[in-house]
Amino acid sequence: MVVPEELPLSFKVAAAGSAACFADFITFPLDTAKVRLQVQGESKVKATELVSKSSQKLQYRGLIGTIATIAKKEGPKSLFNGLSAGLQRQLCFASVRLGFYDSVKSLYIQLFYGKSQNNGMAILPRVCAGMTTGGLAVLLAQPTDVVKVRFQAQQSAKAAPKYLSTLQAYRTIAREEGAAGLWKGCATNASRNAIVNVSEIVCYDIIKEAIITNGLLKDGIPCHFTSAVIAGFCATLVASPVDVVKTRYMNAPPGNYSGALDCAAKMFKSEGFSAFYKGFTPSFFRLVSWNIVLWLSYEQIKIVITDSKYFKDRQNVN
Repeated sequence: MVVPEELPLSFKVAAAGSAACFADFITFPLDTAKVRLQVQGESKVKATELVSKSSQKLQYRGLIGTIATIAKKEGPKSLFNGLSAGLQRQLCFASVRLGFYDSVKSLYIQLFYGKSQNNGMAILPRVCAGMTTGGLAVLLAQPTDVVKVRFQAQQSAKAAPKYLSTLQAYRTIAREEGAAGLWKGCATNASRNAIVNVSEIVCYDIIKEAIITNGLLKDGIPCHFTSAVIAGFCATLVASPVDVVKTRYMNAPPGNYSGALDCAAKMFKSEGFSAFYKGFTPSFFRLVSWNIVLWLSYEQIKIVITDSKYFKDRQNVN
């Protein structure tokens, strides 16, 4: 069945938020493993002269090993630490970056090409739309992202956890670090998500259209699955360095870094270039899995909406 492209904005926003929450729930353990691998070795930033890299004992090794270690030492429930904040984040974040994408893309196409119908793949308007919605989404959802990362990074087996609930985490961060603490790393995250949006949503959009236009696949689940896998790989490859810096910076206590660039510089000095791709494997599996669940859910939700009696009656009235 052909997936409808022209849904009212409100329906697209609702579909995007719902699909993203479902995708986040399914892939959350992978995201937790990614965060733990990314913050591993952070202590070396302040202990470079005292402890050599070879003598550092790594607690987490590989995707499966990290998940197994967390489940064994902290319990399986710890793999879902920060899920509440993660779902809050997706409701705010995906609703903007994905729900508004088509509308913003249309505005950019109008701006760049006017009423001309001969605009090819319109790659530049798509890229601009992806960067715009990705950046705007961060401004809205940044506090939820900070709380999610703090929850995922804390290790409950070592000591009493600092954050016991999502609301308590918001209050604690605001009290100890001020309102700025809730928007910590906002510039880095905006850059990261502008990149992710282009390499994820824009790639999916272009690849899906190319597959359908060239007659390789019909507009259906196989096409959506293929496009999602390629988009997930592109997003992981491009966004991993910014993602690692974002995670380290947002999880760091006040005073560790003067800014995101300082964080990146200290990472490079103490851990080398490979530090920017820490957690690449779980990032890849998480983003590819997340994209598959997101896009298949999103496309199917749009079909369900257009097939619903409510939507058809609404269209007839209009």
